[in-house]
Parts: sequence; C-alpha cells; structure tokens
Amino acid sequence: MFEVLDIFLLSFRLSEVILNESKEFNVAKNTKVLSIILGGGKGTRLYPLTKERSKPAVPFGGKHRIVDIPISNCINSGFNKVYILTQFNSASLHMHISHGYSFDTFSGGFVEILAAEQTFEHSGWFEGTADAVRKNFAHFGTQKPAYYVILSGDQLYQMDLREFLDNHIESGAEISIATTAVTREDATGFGIMKVNKKREITAFMEKPAANLDINDWIIPDESRTAGATKGKDYLASMGIYI
Repeated sequence: MFEVLDIFLLSFRLSEVILNESKEFNVAKNTKVLSIILGGGKGTRLYPLTKERSKPAVPFGGKHRIVDIPISNCINSGFNKVYILTQFNSASLHMHISHGYSFDTFSGGFVEILAAEQTFEHSGWFEGTADAVRKNFAHFGTQKPAYYVILSGDQLYQMDLREFLDNHIESGAEISIATTAVTREDATGFGIMKVNKKREITAFMEKPAANLDINDWIIPDESRTAGATKGKDYLASMGIYI
C-alpha cells in the first residue's frame, strides 16, 4: 500500500498529530477539504471475517462497520465531503454506505463510493494508494478542494483532523503524514520514516526486516512528542496524508 508513495516522501515536513481539545482551529475552519478514504484490500489477516467483504466493511460495535471510524473522524472534524475508493469484495461496503449516510440538500456534504472502473485511460485495478487517488482525479476535481485528506478505511482511532490540517498549513509543507511511535519489534509491520531535527522526512522504508540495523532511524530528541515514550523510537506511518 505504501510502496507507491515512497518517492513522494523525501524532504517533506512531518506534522505529527497531537490532540488538544482547547485549541482553536482558525486556519482550517473555512478551508475547502475533500476526504478520500481507501476502501481496503483483501484483509487476509481478518479471514474468515473478510471472506465475503472487505476489511472496512467488517462489523464493529453492533450495527457499525470499521469504515465508520474514519468517516466519523472526517464528519466530526467538519470535513463533510467524503469519497470512499473501493475495489475488492465491495458489495457489503457499498450497501452500508448507501443506507447509512444522508446529508440535507443545503449542507453540500456527502459520503459517496467511487468503485474501481475501466476507462479509456485505465483498464486495470488500483495498484496502491497513490494509484487509486491518481485514477480518480477526474472525479475529485469537480469539488475544487484546496486540500486532500487521504485516510485508511480499516483503522480504529480517534483524531480531530482539523488540527492535523492546521499543522500542515502552518508548516508550509507540501505533504504531511500522520504518524505513531512504535517499538523496534513493531516496526517490521509498518512503513517507517526517518526525520531530522526539524521534523522533516528525509527517507522512507517499507516494513524493515527484524535483523536489519535501523538505529540511524531512531527519532531525534528534538522531534519527539509525548507519544514517543521510551522504547517507542521509530515513526510509523498511519496511512493518513494531507
């Protein structure tokens, strides 16, 4: 999922998300934002729950589905224009979205599905996050957004995305990536980023092997935040981008 993006990550400033309920979001308040949620792949680690549905469509918390978590984060952050990109085992997800979300006519908000499609320019499936986004630019452009927020559809977390956008705008970065600090053992399951003392990304590595020496990828003290406690020395991508 991340390998297609690695060429875009070099030398961009990192804006790690820290929630602060008292902060005012003056920068992002009136900014036009389009949220793009990736509908997920095969979800083999959750099989047999994913035998007939994609991972974002797996039931969670009663009548809800996993995809409702990132959708909720978007809507509660004031980002009410949401596209969900799907391709694998997507029927269950499509039905849930069509039955679960409805906005009034005057709000301008929506939660809509964009399924993988064949066109005169593209005849294959999505080949990673960047490819899925690229193949749908014709649909995104009609919304004329100032910023794109790209999220995974199969993660459980709570985040006020307004603060993430505020940090991105204030930093002057071209791309910002939400991260979480992980241990060396957990780093093998994530895309890991090397950052400098200014919190700028200088390199990206996809799922480093357990026997690989990555000590020079340890988070600099100047770039550590409250979440980067002792032992959690590496920055893992959450698959959330602006």
